[in-house]
Amino acid sequence: MLMTWARIVAIPLLVGIFFVTELTLEWQNIVATIMFVVFALTDWADGYLARKLNQTSAFGAFLDPVADKFLVCASLLVLVHLDRAHVVVALIIIGREIAISALREWMALIGANKSVAVHMLGKLKTAVQMVAIPFLLFDGVVLGWLDTRIWGTWLIWVSALLTVWSMAYYLQKALPDIRAKSE
Repeated sequence: MLMTWARIVAIPLLVGIFFVTELTLEWQNIVATIMFVVFALTDWADGYLARKLNQTSAFGAFLDPVADKFLVCASLLVLVHLDRAHVVVALIIIGREIAISALREWMALIGANKSVAVHMLGKLKTAVQMVAIPFLLFDGVVLGWLDTRIWGTWLIWVSALLTVWSMAYYLQKALPDIRAKSE
């Protein structure tokens, strides 16, 4: 859980790097990309170690996705500000995160949280986002041929489509329990 707190505390650094005027935009891109990748890897490592060492907790299970959402939302806002991601993409992704978080909270209150358990579609959406965002943060050419802005733009739009699809999936799975509790 310490790594989760460290990610949350460090997120303003990722945003702030773009306000360090002593660095060129190219260096800001490189540093932000490295930070994002490190944060994403520590998220994976944190979860892996917690399960392997049997040190999971209810609070950790709550806080970890919150840290992920902060990281993605902050990065998307930076990308919109830098004109590297369309505001519609950011609204779709951020809106879905808010809606599904609220849905999961509601389902937990009515004792039906299993119907909105994490699904492979949500994991795929996250994986695509976690590739698209550092590509867009880097905003350059890698290995002389890989234009990260082009690939990142395509991937972030694919992520937005997966975001809508996964939200529809979770809502469809929750609808029977919502109807049952509303009657």
